Amino acid sequence: MVGGAGKAVVAMRRSRIGLVGAGNVAQRHARELAAFDDVRLAGVTDVVPEAAWHLAGAHGMPAFADLPALLEADLDAVYVCVPPFAHGPVEEAVLGAGLPMFVEKPLAVDLPTAEHIAAAIEARGVVTAVGHHWRYLNVVERARQLLAGRPVRLVSGAWLDRVPPVAWWAQAGLSGGPVVEQAVHVLDLARLLAGEVAQVQATAAGAAPEGGDVATATAATLRFASGAVGTLTTTCALGWKHRAGLEVYADRLAIALAEDGLVARDGDREHRLAGDPAAARTAVDRAFIDAVRGNGAGIRAGYADALRTHRLACAVAQAATDGGTVRLDHATPDRY
Repeated sequence: MVGGAGKAVVAMRRSRIGLVGAGNVAQRHARELAAFDDVRLAGVTDVVPEAAWHLAGAHGMPAFADLPALLEADLDAVYVCVPPFAHGPVEEAVLGAGLPMFVEKPLAVDLPTAEHIAAAIEARGVVTAVGHHWRYLNVVERARQLLAGRPVRLVSGAWLDRVPPVAWWAQAGLSGGPVVEQAVHVLDLARLLAGEVAQVQATAAGAAPEGGDVATATAATLRFASGAVGTLTTTCALGWKHRAGLEVYADRLAIALAEDGLVARDGDREHRLAGDPAAARTAVDRAFIDAVRGNGAGIRAGYADALRTHRLACAVAQAATDGGTVRLDHATPDRY
């Protein structure tokens, strides 16, 4: 077992990974991890036992009745793949066992839970990573190269989608709403490419078409610490995923960025690059496993940095609810 100091697993031993949650996201991580020759899937637990049994059977690992039982399975690290409302107690238990953990976004349904876990992580000094796999996209790397030395002036982000087919999503108290649960990916890229946001204003309209209480549409304005300005728009009123991405405008440069590609224009020149989201999903897991095994250089979103993105998402959601202005602490975080 790897302790709180994040000691490297013996090089010849496969890292034993446990999964908390057996839904779609956990299934995706299990497929990625099963393909690594230095990983062994050591067990899974879920509040729905049938889901845990199904995932366990697909990968030849045991299913455990509960989290305490899983944590006794001589693990090297844990993946926390639970709905937003279930975060908090799971992370506390994993940290109590002194284990590195990979946490899927969003970090929680609210801000206090995530801040509490961040403080516990800092106190214990364990290795963490968060599922902001967009940071590992080839198109994001290219965008950063193109923006080098050019001040960002304007950012325009959007997540225009449907209500996801899970029972809890349309309830704000369970999902956090579209900004926290979905558009957090876009806000994370906005921070990465344009720096910290100092102030947000927002407004929201309607209730989810599936009978929930999340907003059908949100429009927000962002003021960055650098002086750049931005917007974020979201909707869950559609029957399909229409668009999720970010446009960035710098001096003599325009970039349109999404998971599946990048289009950049500099005067008369236009540059296109196809995205590779599958490679990014592999890379985010590979970086965490490498860190568990003693090389943490590849992690691009640890919990502390992801907390800044979560804080921004919660600020937008709060401003939309209150119809006011929310100001943020915009101290510069560590960057990869």
